[in-house]
Amino acid sequence: MEAWHPDHHKDPAKNLAGRLLARLKILAAAIAGQCGRRLVIMEVCGTHTVALARTGLRNLLAGYIDLRSGPGCPVCVTAPEEIDYMLLLARQEGVIIATFGDMVRVPGSNDSLEKARMEGCQVRVCYSPREAVELARANPGKEVVFLGIGFETTAPAVGLAVKEAAALGLKNFSLHSVHKLVPPALAALAADPDLKLDGLLLPGHVSAILGRRAFNFLAAEYKLPAVVAGFEVLDILGALLELLLQIQQGKTQVGNAYPRVVSEGGNLKAQGILREVFALAPANWRGLGLIPQSGLKLNTAYQTFDATRRWPLELKPAPGPTGCRCDRVLKGLSLPTQCHLFGRSCTPLQPVGPCMVSSEGSCAAYYRYSRGAG
Repeated sequence: MEAWHPDHHKDPAKNLAGRLLARLKILAAAIAGQCGRRLVIMEVCGTHTVALARTGLRNLLAGYIDLRSGPGCPVCVTAPEEIDYMLLLARQEGVIIATFGDMVRVPGSNDSLEKARMEGCQVRVCYSPREAVELARANPGKEVVFLGIGFETTAPAVGLAVKEAAALGLKNFSLHSVHKLVPPALAALAADPDLKLDGLLLPGHVSAILGRRAFNFLAAEYKLPAVVAGFEVLDILGALLELLLQIQQGKTQVGNAYPRVVSEGGNLKAQGILREVFALAPANWRGLGLIPQSGLKLNTAYQTFDATRRWPLELKPAPGPTGCRCDRVLKGLSLPTQCHLFGRSCTPLQPVGPCMVSSEGSCAAYYRYSRGAG
């Protein structure tokens, strides 16, 4: 996605985006005049966070809308004690840890999997959960533990990997699931008295799995307007405009500005895999704390593949890195630039907190594209 500028009039799409942006600014200014403040809109998708920064939209809208990033990065919201658990496993004899690339550098309470690998532990980066299954097949004398992270978008693929391991009769493959569900987190945000949100940009990828109506509770229970958004400039501007029109007209609805991908009911096949393989469980979110029924654990049929059953190691909740404000950033209470570590002792090359580690982290996006936004 290239950087976009409102003066690109030769391209019809960019010309349309310029008109949408102008209308959005007028509407936002009018509503701000009535409210006496800028509207606070939160995006809860890491891809939206990157898109808003990379295209320059966050900077262009900064004087009109207070755009806040929420807990939309699954790597970032993984609690430190989950990393600590994997570090303990990595140091067990004959254990291979497999996970996605960003997780290797995320800090636990003291170390990271990257440091463990430098010490000689076997930590492998996988680009798909199925690679971990193949790794177990190729290493029958080793225990392969896959660290499963992600929201409703990645959990079905992990579920399929577990099903494949079961079909193959693999005894040396297990999963440590730290998968999390977006709707319970949004409910926690909507109910939080510290946050004064005027609206939500809903994640396009998660909504493609769950469907638009899975978020109706935001309007019905919390009276919070929300709109599903895509990831191109026109998608985001269109969703923001729909959201502001709701606010101006006093409506509270859950709209869908991404109908080419998101349906009412979502991906029924993916939902079926989630129901077949996983069960709901409480989950500890970095920044949000313990949220009931917001995590996924393996259900009874697949619990023999649950790493925590094979290695029931007791861990206590661990604090984040000293001085790091990722907790507040993930909750939308602070901008990345308001952390005194940002851009100084914490950079993408030497990250202190997870929001600077992940490519979808708010701090990484601000550092690369929009350090002056706010």
